[in-house]
Amino acid sequence: MSDASRWMIAIAFISLPTIAFGGYFLLSILRRQSGTEKITAEQSSYFRAGHAHAGVLVTLSIIGQFVLDQSRMGEGLVWVTRIALFAAPLLISGGFFGGAPRTAGGPAAPLIRLVPIGAVLFGLATLGVGVGLVVPE
Repeated sequence: MSDASRWMIAIAFISLPTIAFGGYFLLSILRRQSGTEKITAEQSSYFRAGHAHAGVLVTLSIIGQFVLDQSRMGEGLVWVTRIALFAAPLLISGGFFGGAPRTAGGPAAPLIRLVPIGAVLFGLATLGVGVGLVVPE
């Protein structure tokens, strides 16, 4: 395993407990604030989606870090891909957390726009990982 993979994987593993317990912590803070006792079902769904996507995508990014060690891409492109694999889950889950509607039946908040940006970034990064394995040296 390369040093780059080891560091990126270490950061990803360190972030996993924040994914697991961060949502619980944030929801407990929200529930203590005046006027936020009634988190809507829609808001709950957004929070659940944020956690589920974060956990799964960070796990996939860990696998991608290992695979990038076998890549035939240039070192600069490998680093761009490594960072994209790590940034995309943050954008997607952040979009769900920050995009939760403020009122029942209301529109999603503007941060929901981060979800498709993160999805495109993750798609490009995973495509880069795959292509990096098959390009000729």
